[in-house]
Amino acid sequence: MGKVLGIGNALVDIMTKLESDELLNVFSLPKGSMQLVDNVSVKKVMSGTEHLEKKISSGGSAANTIHGLAKLNIETGFMGKVGDDEFGLFFENDLKKSGISPKLYKSNTNSGHAVALISPDSERTFATFLGAAVELSADDLSSSHFKDFDYFHIEGYLVQNHDLIEKALKLAKENNLKISLDLASYNVVEENLEFLNSIVEKYVDIVFANEEEAKAFTGNEPVEALNTLAEKCEIAVVKIGSKGSLIKNGDDIFEIGIIDVNPKDTTGAGDLYASGFLFGLVKGFSLQRCGEIASILSGKVIEVIGAKMDNDRWEDVHKMIENKICV
Repeated sequence: MGKVLGIGNALVDIMTKLESDELLNVFSLPKGSMQLVDNVSVKKVMSGTEHLEKKISSGGSAANTIHGLAKLNIETGFMGKVGDDEFGLFFENDLKKSGISPKLYKSNTNSGHAVALISPDSERTFATFLGAAVELSADDLSSSHFKDFDYFHIEGYLVQNHDLIEKALKLAKENNLKISLDLASYNVVEENLEFLNSIVEKYVDIVFANEEEAKAFTGNEPVEALNTLAEKCEIAVVKIGSKGSLIKNGDDIFEIGIIDVNPKDTTGAGDLYASGFLFGLVKGFSLQRCGEIASILSGKVIEVIGAKMDNDRWEDVHKMIENKICV
């Protein structure tokens, strides 16, 4: 069975339900974006939302994807950096509890955390303090980290650290791992476009992008964006929200629908889509089936607040996947 290693920002998410979008303007946070903020700013956001309903969970895009894969009984590992503090301990324990092999480095800097502001329409906006997470460096990596793994999943939010990403991708390729990249928020894509184009063409086998990210990367609407991405990698995936997703490999295009859900929060939808898709690849399923399983996970996770589903929902997910496989 294939093993999946992830690398990303080790963050603790503070999921916060907004009563209206007014506070986004107060904090100067564009709706639907991920904004990097300093420690002072994130404290202001936390203070200004202390009266609102909150839920705390370990997070970060790649970590969410790895958690999803672990819940699907895939052997996984995660690389990141945390502080020697309460948030760092929470993050590490959560990995272990989920059966994920932790490959965490420690820092004297506070652990990264993200305040996820959830609008009434379920859209989420992140004020992210990277803290120790951003201190993960190329010097921390060695070839031994990649031994015994078959897939390497990387989040686009790491692209600010070009040296780290370049070394990680080279080591993954040297160890014959298939590489998947989940593009970050559209604004991060825009700011790192040249570098992203370079690494996708040189190293990446699978690219995941939502509609906005795909447009930021290619300048095109979903179908043309899919075609452009597919020219640069083996498998291109463009997620188009309530319209489902598009997958292209060579000349083959697959249109994937969605499942019926009662949405509460879109946090983690893209991350769990990647979980389902990579699970299908590990199992050797067709790309159509990979997309359908991905749709199940991305649909079920938006029925809860945050990117973590309860055990009952995971039981439903397993049953739905089993039914899909048996069709």
